Amino acid sequence: MGLPKDSGISLTARYEKGRSNLIIDVPGVSVGHVAISNGNDINTGVTAILPHTGDIFHEKLLAGVDIINGFGKSVGLMQIDVLGTIETPIIMTNTLSVGDAMAALTKYMVSTNGDIALTTSTVNPVVTECSDFLLSDIRGFHVKEEHVVQAIEKAMEAGGADFEEGAVGSGLGMVCMGLKGGIGSASRILSFDGREHTLGVVTMTNFGEPGRLVAGGDPIGARVPDDKYVRVQPQGLEGDKGSVIMVIATDIPLSDRQLKRVARRSAAALGRVGSYLGHNSGDIAVAFSTANRIQHYNDPQIANINILGEEHIEQVFDATVETVEEAIISSMYHARTLTGRDGVTIYSLREFL
Repeated sequence: MGLPKDSGISLTARYEKGRSNLIIDVPGVSVGHVAISNGNDINTGVTAILPHTGDIFHEKLLAGVDIINGFGKSVGLMQIDVLGTIETPIIMTNTLSVGDAMAALTKYMVSTNGDIALTTSTVNPVVTECSDFLLSDIRGFHVKEEHVVQAIEKAMEAGGADFEEGAVGSGLGMVCMGLKGGIGSASRILSFDGREHTLGVVTMTNFGEPGRLVAGGDPIGARVPDDKYVRVQPQGLEGDKGSVIMVIATDIPLSDRQLKRVARRSAAALGRVGSYLGHNSGDIAVAFSTANRIQHYNDPQIANINILGEEHIEQVFDATVETVEEAIISSMYHARTLTGRDGVTIYSLREFL
C-alpha cells in the first residue's frame, strides 16, 4: 500500500520501503477499522492501532508525544509525555466521540485486566480525534462504545495483516487540504549494527488550506479548479484548519525522550505537503517503540533497556519525515470522492492527477 508506483506522484525515497509499506511492517503492530455510514449524512468511524497484540497494560512500550499545535481534544497524551510509556491501544475517531471512545477503551481494558483499579493503578486510555463535521452529522454522536470494541477486536483478529487506506474507519469523513482525506500509512527500513529495523506510520488527515497541497515538490493543489473546493460557513475551510494525527511505530530501540524527538520531526513532513500549522489545527504526533517491554510490576526492581546511540538518530529523523509525508499523501490518494452532510461533495486527489 502507500503510494503505488503508477500513482503519478513522485516522493523522495531515500530509504527502502517495508514489505507492505504500512505501519504493520513493524512486528507486532496491528490496525482495525470500523466505518459508520448511512450513505448520506453519516460518514464517521473508528480506527484502532495496537502497539502490540499481547498484554499491553502489563507489558507497556516506551513512547513519546509531541503537540505540534494543540487545537485538539485528544486524551491520554499527558501521561505519555510524563511517564514515557503507552499501555492501551490507540483509538482514532471524530472529535465529539472522544468521550464515548474513552469510556469504551477504559471498559475494554478493565474487562481484560482484572487488577486495574482494584489491586493496582487505573489505566491511561489513548484516544485521538479529528473533526469530520463537513461530511458527517457529528452532532448525532453515531460512534458508540461497541464500535470502538469492534475496531480493537478487528485489529486483534488481523494480527498484523494489511489494512485499507483512504476513506475508511475514522478517516471516512475527513477532509485534507480541501480534498478528501482519511487514513494513510507507509513504512521504511533502516539498518543498525548490521540488523534491519522498521519504522512505520499511520496518519488521520483532516488539515490544511485548499490550494496549498504539495506532493514531491509538485504544487498539485494550485492546479485544482477553485470550484472543486467546498467552502462552508461559518467555520469553513479558509485557512489552515482541521487536525492531523500521526502515529509513528518502530522496532528501533529508542528511549521515551528519543521518541518525543522523533515525533517532533513529523512537523517537517507537514511543511513539505503545504501546511503552515495553522491556529485552528490540532497537529499531534505519537511515537512508540516495540523494542523494549516495560513491566507493570517491576521485578526485578531495576530494568535493563537498550537504546540507540544518540549520534545515530539522524537517519531516524530523516526516515520519519519521509514516511509521514508519504502516509499523508497516501491517505488522500486512496480516499474516494464522497458526498455527505447537506450534499457537500469532497473530491479525491486522484481526480486531478
